[in-house]
Amino acid sequence: MSHNRVNEIDLLRFLAALAVVFFHYAFRGYAADNLSLMPYPPLASVSKYGYLGVELFFMISGFVILMTANGASLRTFVISRLVRLYPAFWACCTLTFLATLLIGAPRYSASISQYLINMSMLSGFVGVPSIDGAYWSLFVEMRFYVLVAAILVVGKIHKTQLLIALWLAASIAIEIFQVEKLRNFLIVDYSAYFIAGAACFLVWSQGISGARIALIFTCWVLAIYQSLITLPTFEKHYRVEMNPYIVAAIISAIFAVLLLVSLRRTGAFGRRRWILAGALTYPFYLLHHNIGFMVFNLGYTRINTHLLFWGTFIAMLVCAFLINKIVEKRFALPMKNFINRIADVPTRHITRLTNRSN
Repeated sequence: MSHNRVNEIDLLRFLAALAVVFFHYAFRGYAADNLSLMPYPPLASVSKYGYLGVELFFMISGFVILMTANGASLRTFVISRLVRLYPAFWACCTLTFLATLLIGAPRYSASISQYLINMSMLSGFVGVPSIDGAYWSLFVEMRFYVLVAAILVVGKIHKTQLLIALWLAASIAIEIFQVEKLRNFLIVDYSAYFIAGAACFLVWSQGISGARIALIFTCWVLAIYQSLITLPTFEKHYRVEMNPYIVAAIISAIFAVLLLVSLRRTGAFGRRRWILAGALTYPFYLLHHNIGFMVFNLGYTRINTHLLFWGTFIAMLVCAFLINKIVEKRFALPMKNFINRIADVPTRHITRLTNRSN
């Protein structure tokens, strides 16, 4: 497993989170679904494109998760994901649940049973509403983790290039022939980003090749196509006009930037460490959505709109910082050690039985 740190990834994660937060706060909450009472016109015309930050998240995930899995055992991979995801998620889910009980009504509500199921991070797979609307992307990520874990189970991680090429071919076929039964399993709506990210990792770790560039280019074409054909649905839902050239340009920029990262051509950005930005990203993303809208609904017309908007934004960053310091950094190692001890129990038991039989 490579232990090299790719500094730019931390910065890109944070920029992706900012794009999504501005999309939610300045556009999405007020535009549809009755989430927020407060419009924010100064940023709406730009922030409406911020949903593409999630696509950047998925492309980064393709890069980073393959890096994590490369040379790792299934056990190591699973434990690394559990330790990375759950402590901050538990804290953010709990805070959102408490905020919902305190200030959520009448637009937001949650029950104890809903909260407990959400704490498993499996609510999206069992038909239970999420405590926070931002969790949907976690369920997409988890499908990707399952695919990577399956590769580790069969011991084919060294065949990653062939496997992602087959995944891409299947995604294109499903897109053309509309094989809906396989669409969710193979994450076809977002597979172009995961595959491109994985191909970029191969470029970063093993060098550039014609096959890898062909993979990334094909993913780019698929991503542009999928984004543009779904744009009318987006426009109808949010009652807004989108510029398809801007959407295509943003997606192209995402691909270009990660390719530059994989080629190690980012100059000073690559040499600088962006650890704090990377550390804030996950709790910031998990916490901002519902709590932000609830605060907007509580304070709108009572507090200056700009003060309310930026005050909430900064408060969410501060909360993310505290969660990282108090929860993630404090509990990650103990949790990892605890899971390892639990995982070692069957092995120790088998060893004792073997020694007795001898």
